[in-house]
Amino acid sequence: MNIAFGTDHGGFSLKNSIIEKLNELNVNIMDMGSYTIDNEDDYPDIVEPVAKAVSSGKADRGILLCGSGIGASITANKFPRVRASVCHDFYSAQQGVEHDDMNIICIGARVINEEKAVKIIELFLSAKFNLKEEKYKRRLNKLINIEKKYK
Repeated sequence: MNIAFGTDHGGFSLKNSIIEKLNELNVNIMDMGSYTIDNEDDYPDIVEPVAKAVSSGKADRGILLCGSGIGASITANKFPRVRASVCHDFYSAQQGVEHDDMNIICIGARVINEEKAVKIIELFLSAKFNLKEEKYKRRLNKLINIEKKYK
């Protein structure tokens, strides 16, 4: 699995722990920055390469870290075929993939601790979209149609 990964200064405190977990999970990490802590960086600059990688299919999923996760989520959802959400609990991280085909998770390092963030990412990456139940496919198709309508 190819994982596009990015963090601004607000999420940088979690970067090493997340990278360590991703290495344990034996995924291909596409680290798109930041590489050093820079209080002047702006989350859209970090989100763009991650969202482009997921949107284009170069990455299967994306992980974005910032202070709250909100700015990253708003920015990522501007890209076609991206379904990004802030997740700070276990249920949403898994259910977001299973029911809504979420492909980018956004986490706020100022909201949750390292241990919880690592577990949430593990659940996000292990979850699969539920293709067995027609209602989930139907809802996803409606979402895709809305996206096409307002391109």
